Amino acid sequence: MKLRHAINAHKGSTFGVVLLLMWYFDNFSIGPWIYLALHGSYGLLWLLKDRVYPDRQWEKMVSLPYAILVFFSLGLYWIPAYLVASSSLLPPPWAISLAIAMNAMGLVLHFASDAQKHYTLLYREGLITDGFFARSRNTNYLGEAMIYISFALVAYQPLAIIGIAAFFVGVFIPNMIRKDRSLARYPQFSDYKKKSGFFFPSLFRD
Repeated sequence: MKLRHAINAHKGSTFGVVLLLMWYFDNFSIGPWIYLALHGSYGLLWLLKDRVYPDRQWEKMVSLPYAILVFFSLGLYWIPAYLVASSSLLPPPWAISLAIAMNAMGLVLHFASDAQKHYTLLYREGLITDGFFARSRNTNYLGEAMIYISFALVAYQPLAIIGIAAFFVGVFIPNMIRKDRSLARYPQFSDYKKKSGFFFPSLFRD
């Protein structure tokens, strides 16, 4: 099976998992509903993105045991959902506001930059140095990090950051480093690297 099938199964089931947790803990307060709206809709939007412009790196074939391992590893992203549903703690208004704002901005950066990459490479191979990638070489990862941090903010507990921290260190950073090494084969990469940030956008370079 393709790796994307395991990832899609996890993303697509998030809405139901959060609802199930809300039912199990009998917690239908505002916190879980906000969390359901943010994380649940993200999972559904991911499925739409996969239909419209799938990511090449998730197309590789993997064994069933490996796919199952991927699915359950991604379960780390459900830690904030568990914390929100199992606790009566309500985050302060500023945290909710910041979470919604970060989620919205993260969705735009993540989905729009992935769309730019997909459709650019569809018509031409090579280095992408404009648009969402003009100032950051990994705008898509920045957006995804913002999305998951927004979920942790709704949980408003230190343990909520475990999942995103683990994937940032174990997956995001290694992927970004490999991407830089791959892009280094292009002659213009040296100049592009000077003008763009590795993760955060470089705003003050010509």
